[in-house]
Amino acid sequence: MLPDQRYQRIRALLASFQHVTNERIADDLKVSRETVRRDVSVLESWGELRRVYGGVKRTAPEPEPPLQQRVKTQRPEKRAIARAAAKLLRPGDAVFIDSGSTTSLLAEELASLRGLTVVTNSFDVALKLSVPDTQGQQRHHVHLLGGTPVAQAGASVAASYGASTVAEIMRWRMDWAMLSPVGVSADQGASDYEPFEAEVARAMVTQAQHTVILADHSKIGQRSRTSFCPVDGIYQLISDKRARGLPALAALKEAGCKVVLA
Repeated sequence: MLPDQRYQRIRALLASFQHVTNERIADDLKVSRETVRRDVSVLESWGELRRVYGGVKRTAPEPEPPLQQRVKTQRPEKRAIARAAAKLLRPGDAVFIDSGSTTSLLAEELASLRGLTVVTNSFDVALKLSVPDTQGQQRHHVHLLGGTPVAQAGASVAASYGASTVAEIMRWRMDWAMLSPVGVSADQGASDYEPFEAEVARAMVTQAQHTVILADHSKIGQRSRTSFCPVDGIYQLISDKRARGLPALAALKEAGCKVVLA
């Protein structure tokens, strides 16, 4: 079993049980205690769990606020990031876009362009890109992924998640994945708070030729519960100019991450 597969299994155990013993992990993964110690050490460094006597406990990082609230914060920076991301796309390109405050602004930037194939789990993104032009013609081919709709508390927007969403993603092969994480760091890469959100993002990364991470300065160096794209899988990280000088941004560059500041 590969390390990433073991990490996912440990995450699954912690999703079901708040506390899991090292013996239980070793038996479940069919690996040695030493391998368990190494794996939990990695996951602890990513902030995904906490080691306790004889085992591990899951951590409880703060969830993101609702999208309606997030889209109002760092708005000029997020708008600049969205504009920089839009410049990467050309007519005929196919792009995955996930649900998030920055990708919502990206959809607004793409709405005036033409000729893209967009596959998204975000109802907000799909609707913004499905508005016809003045002649009643669709500007883009937009596909809204099926699955279980999930709306955040206090939000009027929703996105689809779940096994069927991931299965549908795996039927596509795209040029780009443009994703907005909770955080991005040199050791953990891009991460999300909710495992079901990370699973969708991870599938998009797998099926895209290039992955672009859209993260304003407040997300640089942050780590959330579930990682979905390591640094070496990021084609380009687009942040804003307020990220310049952050030690965490320097660490990302040292790790080989190509960074653009909008």
